[in-house]
Amino acid sequence: MTAVVPGQVDAVPGPDEVAAAQERARRGGDPARWPEKLPVRDRLAILFDPGTFVEDGLLASASDAGLPADGVITGVGRVEGRPVAVIAHDFTVKAGSWGELTCEKQIRILERADRDLLPVVYLVDSAGGRLTDQMGFFPGRRGASAIFNLQVKLSGRVPQLCCLHGPSAAGGAYMPAFCDWVGMVAGNASMYLASPRVAEKVTGERSTLEEMGGAMMHATVSGCGDEVFDADWEAVAAARLLLSYLPDDFRSPPACREPAEPEQVLGDLVPTNPNASYDVRDVVDGIVDAGSFFEVKARWAQEMVVGLARLDGRVVGIVANQPSVRSGAIFVDSADKAARFISLCDAFNIPLVFLQDVPGFMVGVDVERQGIIRHGAKMIAAMASADVPKYSVVLRKAYAAGYYAMCAPGFEPRATIALPTATIGPMSAEASVNAVYANKIAAIADGDERAAFVAARTAEQQADINLLRMGSDLVVDAIVEPGALRAELIARMVDADRWTRPAGGRHHLISPV
Repeated sequence: MTAVVPGQVDAVPGPDEVAAAQERARRGGDPARWPEKLPVRDRLAILFDPGTFVEDGLLASASDAGLPADGVITGVGRVEGRPVAVIAHDFTVKAGSWGELTCEKQIRILERADRDLLPVVYLVDSAGGRLTDQMGFFPGRRGASAIFNLQVKLSGRVPQLCCLHGPSAAGGAYMPAFCDWVGMVAGNASMYLASPRVAEKVTGERSTLEEMGGAMMHATVSGCGDEVFDADWEAVAAARLLLSYLPDDFRSPPACREPAEPEQVLGDLVPTNPNASYDVRDVVDGIVDAGSFFEVKARWAQEMVVGLARLDGRVVGIVANQPSVRSGAIFVDSADKAARFISLCDAFNIPLVFLQDVPGFMVGVDVERQGIIRHGAKMIAAMASADVPKYSVVLRKAYAAGYYAMCAPGFEPRATIALPTATIGPMSAEASVNAVYANKIAAIADGDERAAFVAARTAEQQADINLLRMGSDLVVDAIVEPGALRAELIARMVDADRWTRPAGGRHHLISPV
């Protein structure tokens, strides 16, 4: 009779049992409870080229039938032939919550991305830490904090894109926050540090999940979300498209594509009246390759328009004032929006084109209390420290410190180009006259005499800042007709093709908004 050793396994699992465990892990939980959600492996099938995904850690927690793959799928697949790492939470397994092995799998794939310089896509759908395994996910060296540490180390080294399909709760909300782009699915996606129930306990505030951390709130108010999508597949497809604008890592430029003519001719889209409204996106469409403009944070701080596009096949970053919203003035949020986007482009070797039509930074008690000077300085610092080729185009008005923030000549753009509609100065001629001659104007009793005085002084101010003088004094390098702007920018970018980052140039992260 054979003695029974305490803890001895009765039988070694055979090949059939291993295969069955692998199948259970691939199957995950039952997605039928969430019919509006795409199963996690279907999301991966949209992200990656067919048959290219190689998975790691499939049998994590295989001894626990309730934790297939421990609720997260990790590995590397290819997107248009390029290797890309992925972290994809399985919402059917304990609501995608994190335990010890969930963290370990995520840490391992991020370490691999750091070692091999792989872009990372996060398909986030997680209720947060698994409190039944709190000593596994929370305090240790290989817990959640190590994930965030690796995300920060990867920032600016490789692209990190997030599709938020469900909740990203508590500390886990920082996973999207450390990414370069966050696409959120309406009705399902949410980011919050505390649920409405917890917040009510702490602060007494009553709110809904949508109000506190829903997709539309983050895309329009907080700025934590970049875009809102109606379905899971749309968010994943957008991430896949965005990867085509970004390089594999910080050492290389983005790949070029076949050039395409613009959607429209720029023509007279920019009004001569400095106070007339127009949509700067129409100007962008008149410059860049047709259908190539990928706008970022389109719903947030709409007085500033930023996004990636192609110009004769080359990827460029566009930073543009939007005259149709708040006259294009720069506010606290729009300064942050521009600063982060400029940092992204500089990190990944993407030239920047600034389209100026700016009355300046917003003034007043409210914005001063919000720290407009601090936020404006953040934008100016990001722009000034960007090493990539920069081009400044003055479409119409370029006034006050807004002119500086949009890459004035003192910040060393490769060229400052002006359209015939451009005016550059500390402020408009009319405002300057009112500032300089306020007492004199008030002292003139006769209305006609007062109007004549103001008109004469305004003409003097306009003569002082006229476009011919700007060219004569080398403030602008070229004055071009709207129809010639695209060709002018293309020619100047071709001249900069030999650009390389200065020796010893620093790597920098892409700071969260």
